[in-house]
Amino acid sequence: MLDIAVILVIIGLVAGTIGSMIGIGGGILMTPALTFMGLTPANIASTSLIAVASTSASSTVEYSRQKRIDYKLGLKMATLAIPGAIIGAFLSSEISLEYFKAYFAIVLIFTGLYIVYRNSVLKVKPDTKPKSTFFYLLFFVGSFTAGIISSLFGIGGGIVFVPLMVILLRMTMLISGPTSQLTLLITSFAGVSTHVILGHPDYIHAISLSVGAFIGGQIGARLSRYVKENILQNLLSITLIGVAVKLLFDFMNKK
Repeated sequence: MLDIAVILVIIGLVAGTIGSMIGIGGGILMTPALTFMGLTPANIASTSLIAVASTSASSTVEYSRQKRIDYKLGLKMATLAIPGAIIGAFLSSEISLEYFKAYFAIVLIFTGLYIVYRNSVLKVKPDTKPKSTFFYLLFFVGSFTAGIISSLFGIGGGIVFVPLMVILLRMTMLISGPTSQLTLLITSFAGVSTHVILGHPDYIHAISLSVGAFIGGQIGARLSRYVKENILQNLLSITLIGVAVKLLFDFMNKK
């Protein structure tokens, strides 16, 4: 049991560091680890989401000190995402482990591709033109969907929040990543609260992941200003796509 706790702390540390640096949340690495431990989808999502909340809290504190958070926008996105987070928590108990793996594999593949092409996304220049109604509709729907993904898979939703801010609102990554962490913090707390009421979390595993994730959140937030991320992004994307292939392989063998 102690060995598992140590492994989970290390996983949380790595996931928290990378998640904080890129702004997508550490759950994208913690959820696969829990999946391979044979927990139920509801256990996986809720346990990972507790650690995501820990990462986001740690990152938000540090980014707040750096004055890199757009609080008004972060609160707006969180308000739109909270209903989705509540729905996602309920959905997590209605899905089988096999289909959870398959759906999550798809999320991992898109995340891996996003990370690969993230630099191209970041080259989008700020747009001062008035936004159309269609753009705001996409923003609202995207934030709500991110809330569902957050609680259903326990990954936070940053893989949606960051692209929304960068691509639709033409914000810089310097502000988008930190703002995403604030949004993740609020959204994940809403999802965690719902999961707790439903009795989903494995608290022992969640504590181990959270300890590592909190420390990692501090490290990632501080390194984000200095570290060149190209190699890190490529390694992460390869890892995510590799895990996705393994999950899909497991799914196909169960059918």
